[in-house]
Amino acid sequence: MRPTNKEYAAMAKKQSPPSPKVKDFICAFVIGGLICVLGQLLIELYTYLGFEEKVVKMAVPSTLIFAAALLTGLKIFDKIAKRAGAGTLVPITGFANAVVSPAIEFKSEGQVLGLGAKMFTIAGPVLVFGITASAVYGIILWIAGMF
Repeated sequence: MRPTNKEYAAMAKKQSPPSPKVKDFICAFVIGGLICVLGQLLIELYTYLGFEEKVVKMAVPSTLIFAAALLTGLKIFDKIAKRAGAGTLVPITGFANAVVSPAIEFKSEGQVLGLGAKMFTIAGPVLVFGITASAVYGIILWIAGMF
C-alpha cells in the first residue's frame, strides 16, 4: 500500500531534523564574506607587489579559482561548504568547485568519457544559460541602440 502525498510529506517531516536557519544564515554570511575579504586582500597584495591593474584583475580570480580547485581536490572545500552552505557559492569559488568535483568523481571512467565528459555536468547548464542570456541581451541592446 502506497502512502498518499500528504502521508508521505508527514513521514518525511517527522524523519527530517529541523534546519537551524539562523545559524546557517550566519555561517553562510561569514564564510562568504571571508572569501570576499580574501579576494580583496589578494587585490591589495598584488597591487603592493607592483602589478599593473590589468594584471591584478586577472591574477585575483585565477588565484581564487586555483585555491578552490585545490581545496576541492584535497576534500577540504566540501568540509567548508558543509558548514557554510551557500556562503561558498561566491561565484568564482563555487564555480571552480562545480567543475572540479564531478571531474574527481568520474576520473575512474577515463580521461575522455569520465573526466572530460562529466566535468561540466553541473557547470554546463550555467555556462549555456549565461552565454545564451548574454547573447540575447546583447542583441536587445544592439537593437535598442539603433533607435
